[in-house]
Amino acid sequence: MKTEVPKKLVEKIYKLVEDVRASGKIKKGTNEATKSVERAEARLVIVASDVNPPEIIAHLPMLCEEKKIPYVQVPAKTNLGAAAGLPVGTSAVAIVQPGEAAKKLNMIIKQINALTKKTSKEKPAKEKPVKKEESKKESKEEKKPVKKEVKKEPVPTAAELAEKKKETEEK
Repeated sequence: MKTEVPKKLVEKIYKLVEDVRASGKIKKGTNEATKSVERAEARLVIVASDVNPPEIIAHLPMLCEEKKIPYVQVPAKTNLGAAAGLPVGTSAVAIVQPGEAAKKLNMIIKQINALTKKTSKEKPAKEKPVKKEESKKESKEEKKPVKKEVKKEPVPTAAELAEKKKETEEK
């Protein structure tokens, strides 16, 4: 998601992470956030956009979309880490149980959804998807490998090998 998140919303997100840390349950770091998304435990995933190299977090937005879990990018990993109670920055945080901040979480999720809907309307329409039947036929044709006839020689038995060895030794 390359959507510009307003500064006010970013500050609300950092405050939400602090509140959830105090009364609920969060997962800190890319690995823990990924696991909570894969297990469908996460309610919201916050990803820092200044992570270097970006490949560290590149999978999270796609995974969140697949699991239909809302996610948002914030500008600074140091601020995200501080909000999560860490002395260092963190690339991602997943909110698992909001605790007393459930109302705040729901409000922020609505704002994030409104932002993503707004930006998706601005993007040009994608090409029409190929019908499933057509793509299945194409994939079946692609999967059929050309079979080559290979003549297999019979595997010699141990007795035959011993006999050949004797013959070569006699010569």
